[in-house]
Amino acid sequence: MTTTRHPASPGRRDFLRKSVFGGGALVLGYFAGGAGHAVAQIAKPATLADGAGFKPSAFIHIGSDGIVTLVSKQPEIGQGIKTSLPMVIAEELEVSWKDVAIVQGDLDPAYGSQSAGGSRSTPTNYTEFQRLGATARTMLIAAAASNWGVPVAECHAADSAVHHRPTGRKLGYGALAATAATLPVPDAKDVVLKDPKDYKLLGKRIGGVDNPAVVTGKPLFGIDVKLPGMLYAVYEKSPAFGGKVVSANLDAIKALPGVRDAFVIEGGSDLRGLLPGVAIVAESTWAAYSARRQLKVSWDEGQVATESWSGYAARAAELAKLPGAAVLRKDGDPVGALAAAAKTVEAAYSYPFISHASIEPQNATAWFHDDIVELWAPTQNPATGQNLVSSTLGIPKEKITLHITRSGGGFGRRLSADYIVEAAAIAQRVKAPVKLTWSREDDLRHDHFRAGGFHFLRGGVDAKGKLVAWHNHFVTFANSVVRDGKASLQTGSGGSLGGDEFPGRWVENCLLEQTPIECGVPMGPWRAPGSNVFAWVFHSFIDELAHAAGRDPLDFRLELLGERDVVPGTGERGVPYNVSRMKGVLREVARRADWGRKKLARGQGQGIAFHFSHLGYVAQVADVSVSKDGVLKVDRVVVAVDIGARIVNPSGADNQVQGSVIDALGALMYQELDIERGRIVQSNFHDYPMIRIGDAPPRIDVHYLETDYPVTGLGEPAFPPLAPAVCNAIFAATGHRVRQLPLSRTDLRWS
Repeated sequence: MTTTRHPASPGRRDFLRKSVFGGGALVLGYFAGGAGHAVAQIAKPATLADGAGFKPSAFIHIGSDGIVTLVSKQPEIGQGIKTSLPMVIAEELEVSWKDVAIVQGDLDPAYGSQSAGGSRSTPTNYTEFQRLGATARTMLIAAAASNWGVPVAECHAADSAVHHRPTGRKLGYGALAATAATLPVPDAKDVVLKDPKDYKLLGKRIGGVDNPAVVTGKPLFGIDVKLPGMLYAVYEKSPAFGGKVVSANLDAIKALPGVRDAFVIEGGSDLRGLLPGVAIVAESTWAAYSARRQLKVSWDEGQVATESWSGYAARAAELAKLPGAAVLRKDGDPVGALAAAAKTVEAAYSYPFISHASIEPQNATAWFHDDIVELWAPTQNPATGQNLVSSTLGIPKEKITLHITRSGGGFGRRLSADYIVEAAAIAQRVKAPVKLTWSREDDLRHDHFRAGGFHFLRGGVDAKGKLVAWHNHFVTFANSVVRDGKASLQTGSGGSLGGDEFPGRWVENCLLEQTPIECGVPMGPWRAPGSNVFAWVFHSFIDELAHAAGRDPLDFRLELLGERDVVPGTGERGVPYNVSRMKGVLREVARRADWGRKKLARGQGQGIAFHFSHLGYVAQVADVSVSKDGVLKVDRVVVAVDIGARIVNPSGADNQVQGSVIDALGALMYQELDIERGRIVQSNFHDYPMIRIGDAPPRIDVHYLETDYPVTGLGEPAFPPLAPAVCNAIFAATGHRVRQLPLSRTDLRWS
């Protein structure tokens, strides 16, 4: 690998290097080297062998036939990144979209970071992909000028060709590829990005490149993988988290029709790794599942079998009476300010553990052959899968090949790799490719769940109705983990409050505390981690305080945000907060939703909320109707979004925003897991209902504010404000305040 350089360094000339291959192909790529670094690397299509023995990365391949192949390196989980990121390259490259072919890249260190999570795919790649396209365009123009013997300034690129203005001549990219590949890489100063006013592709509605295959049932997903001689596996784990196998009727299972083998895997104690269980390998999925129904296992369930949600809730109520285990933020004199406040509000908010419940259950295919292991998996973080297989099974990473398939939903679940290491551990015992497929029950009961939580809040306003005091004691959950021989408590992803969480930097007298409850429930990131529940708690309680102060909820929020343009972050996790951008979306959503200008009958209400999440600024207004017998209907949701200067693909953007609204509404209305004896009570969609079409709002109006800031992601920012907006609207309609999730826990009847 070449020496890494920062993109902004004087050595930018080394960003790309020329390469010439058979068939007249021009290939450009970059390696990521460390945090924020990128350099050039000789690259070629995967079909071309490399005599030097390294594995290059080819993001752009222009063939002599004029087809421009763009490699999508990020996992596609339905967020549209396989379409939108190649659009960035194609725009600067001046290639017609009809001439573009997109292929999914496998896991390769040459691509740099390959993960889909945290709404980071666009912001971490946008600028470099622009430069890739612009550099290729510059070289193609230079190639055409050389062929014609004319000045470069007389040429321009458009529609997959270079045009000579004075004569009207043109040469297609295919005809120029071989010549362009012989040219030196231009200096950075000679590579000019397009003026956004000249964009032809970005900002246009482009359908997902996989859409035809998806709607016609073509194989794309991990669950579709088929290999010659492939066997099929199921894996039975303890119903109580982390339980160990004592005994199993393996001989009886092995004798069943179609069963090739059955065996115990010892596993370990890491709740996010390879857990103990019994594997059944068969000639078909049907045979494997049929045999599983006759499997009898005796389990040592351990201490976790004493845990329950009712026990957690009782413990949280006890802890609420004590000082927090950790003080995350303390400004001013919260106790004194609360005592002196004109009005105070006290409330307890709680929410349960929930599952990701992606439509495609977890699955992976593994094949040990020729001294390597080859994996196929629908994963959000393929490097995690490779690392876990390597560390668990003792296989060098260079001996592990991982093919990224499309995922049928992820929402954070596929950032974990337990299902991948399970498939590998089973295949290691079998001389054939093996596909492991979880059942829906497996998926629901062995998820890495969104953590539940309890917030005990007190707030105070002064005589003028201004928020002057805020105290939140957050009781969360944590797993016991062992690192370097030392045990410690680790809160689940999204289960840890930060000192900068809103309104932490805005209230003069503020106390934020946190206390963990140790539990054996495996936890993991869930769409908009932390924000997905924190927004509901904070912005519902802010609404309570606004009503206690007799203030308009919008005016109360705008006053709370204050007059500073940017509020800097504090502490290790602090992120600057752009107040002017948040005010912009608040005012825009209020205008679009006719906030305060409607006459609403009893049982009808509007609610407003906002949140800063994953670098995106989003505000929402929900219009709801609640019948006298307590039936809720969300009539309309208006969304205002600020994710920077560019909406790459409005079709994909609308999909993400509207999908976030519906997803968040489903979590708000229905999703809840109960825990008894260290296990999940629910088993399938009959007792873990998901949102249906009839529950979705008839209207979701989305409005984008394109502002002069770097482009950021959209998979998560639109999710958090929905729940508080709806719950605040319910209060406006009925006078009932929702403080416990899901909504089914609150009686909304009124008369």
